[in-house]
Amino acid sequence: MSFCGRRFNLYLLPVALCLLASGCALWHHKEKQVAVLRIHVENESSAAGSNKAISVLRSEPVTLNIFTDPILTEADVIGARVLDTPGGFALEVKFEDIAGWKLEQYSASNPGKHLAIFAQWSDKVADGRWLAAPLMVRRIADSKLVFTPDASREEMEKLVKGLNLAAKKNADQKSKQ
Repeated sequence: MSFCGRRFNLYLLPVALCLLASGCALWHHKEKQVAVLRIHVENESSAAGSNKAISVLRSEPVTLNIFTDPILTEADVIGARVLDTPGGFALEVKFEDIAGWKLEQYSASNPGKHLAIFAQWSDKVADGRWLAAPLMVRRIADSKLVFTPDASREEMEKLVKGLNLAAKKNADQKSKQ
């Protein structure tokens, strides 16, 4: 049995060219975009245990007592975007149906209390902080939370990108089930 080395190389050449043209997954490093979002409800008592005191806003800090367990997280988000507002910008976060109902229940049953919003937009701990503490003055029935964050637009663009990537990933996983 004879084996021709040149013929073998000619068959291998198109395969190698296809790999190079399309790019090999081993050579590409996907950017991991971190997005953490935790929404807590204000609690009047300062009893130890399921509560903790936090400081929101950097320029004029406000201290709040909150329940340690968040009512909503980034896993509940289906979309986020930065909105232009007169004099600045705001962040809009849209939640899936069940999370939206939860937001509606908490906002209806806790008028006059604050939502404490924590976010982190990279894997650096320094890139995470309490962004806002909007007052719940009405029932939030549209599954959207809109607030003005204590952050730069660039930081919020990173957070939005990460939240939308996480939302897409969660939707893809749910569709496979």
